[in-house]
Amino acid sequence: MASLPPGGATGADSDQLLVEANGSTRTLILNRPKQLNALSSEMIMGLLRSFTAYEKDDGVKLLIMKGKGRAFCAGGDVAAVVRSINNDSWKYGADFFRYEFLLNYIIATYSKPQVSILAGIVMGGGAGVSLHGRFRVATENTVFAMPETALGLFPDIGASYFLSRLPGFYGEYVALAGARLDGAEMHACGLATHFVQINRLQSLEESLKKVDTSNPFAVCGIIDQFAQQPPLKENSSLNRLEIINKCFSKGTVEEIISALEQETSNSADEWVAATIQSLKMASPTSLKISLRSIREGRTQTVGECLRREYRMVCHVMRGDFSRDFFEGCRAILIDKDRNPKWMPPRLEQVHDEAVEQYFSRVDDPQWEDLNLPARRSHGRNIESKL
Repeated sequence: MASLPPGGATGADSDQLLVEANGSTRTLILNRPKQLNALSSEMIMGLLRSFTAYEKDDGVKLLIMKGKGRAFCAGGDVAAVVRSINNDSWKYGADFFRYEFLLNYIIATYSKPQVSILAGIVMGGGAGVSLHGRFRVATENTVFAMPETALGLFPDIGASYFLSRLPGFYGEYVALAGARLDGAEMHACGLATHFVQINRLQSLEESLKKVDTSNPFAVCGIIDQFAQQPPLKENSSLNRLEIINKCFSKGTVEEIISALEQETSNSADEWVAATIQSLKMASPTSLKISLRSIREGRTQTVGECLRREYRMVCHVMRGDFSRDFFEGCRAILIDKDRNPKWMPPRLEQVHDEAVEQYFSRVDDPQWEDLNLPARRSHGRNIESKL
């Protein structure tokens, strides 16, 4: 029977996160199906309470996370964040992301196994509550993306940690172009640990609910019984890793686009043209800060990535250099005209000094860096199957 998480959320939004108890397994169900399970503040706080309580509870050995309806989770509810900032202050946004990033960190360093069932849409904040966990199960209807550059944001939630650890420069491609990956691609590049067909998910869950151990090898053994190695589609971007590595290894966004344009003269591959189009539609400021973020993430722990990303997101909320985030949310999520007017509108107008600002402390006496608790782990390994 599903119930509320520990600590009991109250009020009208209390059913946004449901918990099912089966022996020593707890199943956390994201329950805003009409909003594609977009993470609200209430859901983030409920998940934080649950993860904190279950880590201390010896009677809980395994966590399963899934979404209700046709999405796992389409991301954080940034439209609600923008409304609150417009009605109140950028500090509302800072609070939302502080708790979200703390949740991402606890999941990334969690001492008990978490199995995320990635059925349907997994984007943005949805990746943050799943991909940092120990086991990530993709399926044939999984659609993953980090679409933030089209929103005037950047891949946050610790994405600079896991994207920078993908094969070659695939992470730069996924981050900048907002590329959509299917379940087989997630599995091949290492974002998913397993691929299980939809018609076997219920049986997998039933087997996991009988588990009475936190031993990750035992849990992995159960998932392995239901998993398979899915083939990549012929048009998969992973079949273009050579071009991706050649172009997305360049030092600047301008050089990346130039290298891709050079490829169009050498081949008639529609994928190259579509990638260039995605980059040219994205916020120039977002592209530049995202590229630097992924590059810095390669040598950082997950905690260091989240601390830096928190600085970045606070600068985005304040809108000191660019208000592209507010314009992107207006064009994509609110008015839905899909025609954002980026400022500055061109890459060459986003100078290095402006990019540098996003990585600096916020000049506000009441602002603090993201304070993360000491934990034993430094983040998960991302293991490519290629």
